[in-house]
Amino acid sequence: MDYAKISYNQIKGGNSTSNTAFGYGGLNSFGQGWKNIFATSDKNTDKTIINIVRFSTKLGSMFACATNQGLCLLEFSDRSKLDNEFKDLCKRLNGVILPGNNQYLDLVQPQVVEYFDGNRKDFEIDLHLVGTDFQKEVWQALLTVPYGETCSYQQEATIMGRASAVRAVASANSYNKVCLIVPCHRVIATDGSLGGYNSGLERKQFLLDLEKNTSQKG
Repeated sequence: MDYAKISYNQIKGGNSTSNTAFGYGGLNSFGQGWKNIFATSDKNTDKTIINIVRFSTKLGSMFACATNQGLCLLEFSDRSKLDNEFKDLCKRLNGVILPGNNQYLDLVQPQVVEYFDGNRKDFEIDLHLVGTDFQKEVWQALLTVPYGETCSYQQEATIMGRASAVRAVASANSYNKVCLIVPCHRVIATDGSLGGYNSGLERKQFLLDLEKNTSQKG
């Protein structure tokens, strides 16, 4: 079965993205939230500047956000509750999201293309992980899961020395804001099923198949 073709067609067929508001304006849930987050274009603000870009990939459009410290968000534009991630970034960083030049946004776009083409296994970009201390601990553990391999939520919790905190670890995975690079897609259920993925199980299967096939080719 050609998962890549099926996954892409399903995503493409089910994804209607507005051309307004960086492609996000069509989501009714965003509404006033978008205005609250992107309300100002004053670059003299005392808030942390979080730059944003939207770009196309084989699996649909993506948003990337970065501060002057590193990449803080990489998500598919139809990811569930993406508006909450934007709001969380702004709240935790006392920031405002604005379009603008940023070295990390320049780096991430070609690297994502190379990843989807099977020509990149490791990303070379500084990350600015934004979340609670526990969430960041979980995300750091995710970074140790090798390309082309998977682990269970139980194994991830054990790696962290928190074997009894499987549910908390799984919950923290779901709040990961930097997909692909912080590879939450490599964590599956103990029974071998895919488990969850906020950007869709078809995408998760595509990513796992991509990495498996690329690894087998050497």
